[in-house]
Amino acid sequence: MEKRSDFGGGKKMAESLKGCTVPCKLSFDQLQMLCRQEKISCKQLGVSRNNINDYEVEYLCDYKRMKISRKSMAQVNAGRTYTVHTLAKLLRSKKEQEFYLVKWKDYPESENTWEPRKNLKCVKLLRQFQQDMEAELRRRKKRRGAKQLDTSVASYLVQKAKQRQKLQRWEAHLNKTRNHKGRIFVLNEVDLDGPPKDFTYINNYKVGEGIVINEVAVGCECTDCLGSPMNGCCAGTSLHRFAYNNRGQVRLRAGQPIYECNSRCRCGPDCPNRVVQKGIQYDLCIFKTDNGRGWGVRTMEHIRKNSFVMEYVGEIITTEEAERRGHIYDRQGATYLFDLDYVEDVYTVDAAHHGNISHFVNHSCDPNLQVYNVFIDNLDERLPRIAFFSTRPIRPGEELTFDYKMRIDPVDAESTKMDSNFILAGLTGSPKKRIRVECKCGMDSCRKLCACKRPNHTHLILCTNPFA
Repeated sequence: MEKRSDFGGGKKMAESLKGCTVPCKLSFDQLQMLCRQEKISCKQLGVSRNNINDYEVEYLCDYKRMKISRKSMAQVNAGRTYTVHTLAKLLRSKKEQEFYLVKWKDYPESENTWEPRKNLKCVKLLRQFQQDMEAELRRRKKRRGAKQLDTSVASYLVQKAKQRQKLQRWEAHLNKTRNHKGRIFVLNEVDLDGPPKDFTYINNYKVGEGIVINEVAVGCECTDCLGSPMNGCCAGTSLHRFAYNNRGQVRLRAGQPIYECNSRCRCGPDCPNRVVQKGIQYDLCIFKTDNGRGWGVRTMEHIRKNSFVMEYVGEIITTEEAERRGHIYDRQGATYLFDLDYVEDVYTVDAAHHGNISHFVNHSCDPNLQVYNVFIDNLDERLPRIAFFSTRPIRPGEELTFDYKMRIDPVDAESTKMDSNFILAGLTGSPKKRIRVECKCGMDSCRKLCACKRPNHTHLILCTNPFA
């Protein structure tokens, strides 16, 4: 049999593969770690001889202070190899040294090592660890300045570090998912609870099975909707007033519907009659309350009076399906069912498992948010969008709240249809817990407990955030 050389074919193959790239399954951080493990410099990955021994700290686990001797060095080192220069400096020092137990990124916990404070460049992690440690020692009424932490305290600090990582990942996911300008921050300085389970962040209504939403067939012909509205613009065609002033602040009384310009209107995206559809404009923070009200929402920016803040978003279901789910939620002790009863009781919004940041807004008997019915690309009065507007100026850092059982004076024939179940601008359902628990809003006007009815059932509403 004749032998055949394959060198020529290999050369041709190399030429044909010129410029061809193959995606790497390892992340940038993992490639850096491999370079450091193998002591390989790589300019593209930023690994050089100067930083080849620099490993990234994932979090800090423990703390102690001690004087260094040759006898104690093995205990401190715990498998870590120091340079002769560093070792000599530690041994010469007569002062107590601070050491932190470090969890290295991309390494198992079995590789954790004790490191002197001067070796650590993770300023933010050090500051956060100190704050967590001091807070936990205060809570336990333990003496600060101890040379070594109790095992239980160190265990708590590790749990806190892991919880903070989970919340940071959730925060990043929320901001990746949102389609609005306002950023979302997450903070829990109260306990070790992580992100809520079985909750999916959505930006718009999720349409349930068997429900069809029909978009509008016509739009306005205005070129200046605020200055020269034709036939009253979109609101005028529905025999209603223009909703906003030139700063985007609502000027209608609660109970009157808002009709915004839609996708078929001649006006552009900067039209002053496009407010709710632009989404959340303010940076908001989901935070854990310290008085047993679960998660809450606070603003990170100043909000002017009568400004749009957010929508109440969830899954649109029929009242029959809402009644079925309501019995399940009753057994669980909480529900987010929000009946859309503007003209007739046909649909309900369920934000239990699909919703936006409004999912976490707490009740208050003296709220700073008011609900309005809004119609944009859908004019079916059975399916309004539920928008929250500020009732007064709101300071940065102030919690956002609305009254689950707000009562307003009727201003027109439509608002007189409102049921005592949830008297919010024609909306009779509400996020509510169906168990008898004391209200913790802390306001002077607190009603302590609210009673409310759903079809064929009577329930008590807790004045705190359900599922929080």
